[in-house]
Amino acid sequence: MSKSTNTLLAFMVGAGVGAALGILFAPDTGANTRDKLSFKLSKYKKELEDLINELVDGKELHLNEAKTEGKRVINEAKSKAENLLHDVNKLIDQINQGKN
Repeated sequence: MSKSTNTLLAFMVGAGVGAALGILFAPDTGANTRDKLSFKLSKYKKELEDLINELVDGKELHLNEAKTEGKRVINEAKSKAENLLHDVNKLIDQINQGKN
């Protein structure tokens, strides 16, 4: 993971823990506090899942783009090398014909 991703993840975890502690120490009944905590945790869980999915999808996208670009470069280099080899063979044939 990159530094910015780690920072964002640490911030999200810190915000979640801070929210949970704030709710736990708030003057409210136990049932209401548990309901609020459950709601907040499920909300943060959903946001974290979405963030993880975005990161995974982005990584796969970059990986696929890199593979495609790599294959294109390899095919282009192969084509140029074949053309160069063909030109060199033609030159060698012309030189050999000039010697005869």
